[in-house]
Amino acid sequence: QVQLVESGGGLVQAGGSLRLSCTASGSTFRGNAMGWYRQAPGSQRDFVAATTNGGSTKYADSVRGRFTISSDSAKNTVYLQMNSLKPEDTAVYYCTVGLLSGGYYRPSNYWGQGTQVTVSS
Repeated sequence: QVQLVESGGGLVQAGGSLRLSCTASGSTFRGNAMGWYRQAPGSQRDFVAATTNGGSTKYADSVRGRFTISSDSAKNTVYLQMNSLKPEDTAVYYCTVGLLSGGYYRPSNYWGQGTQVTVSS
């Protein structure tokens, strides 16, 4: 079993910034990447960003240029720096572990509990 614990969500005004963190623990996962998804009320869970252990990254078009994903392999932690936040970024953000290959991120069945991000206009 892999446990994922997110932190860093909160309430911020439009144009502001937040940094999310997610730390993995438990069994070793064979995938090569960690990623973030988000889910707004009444919507499906959407891909946000992913990064491999080697530093390759992938972003959703809606966040490219505003969000930056990074990781610290020594701490088994992935970060999501979110700048220039918009009200439409409001959602619960979930951390995953998975596989990033060929430009596609495939999440595993391991998900964090989610952290709420609310952006006020």
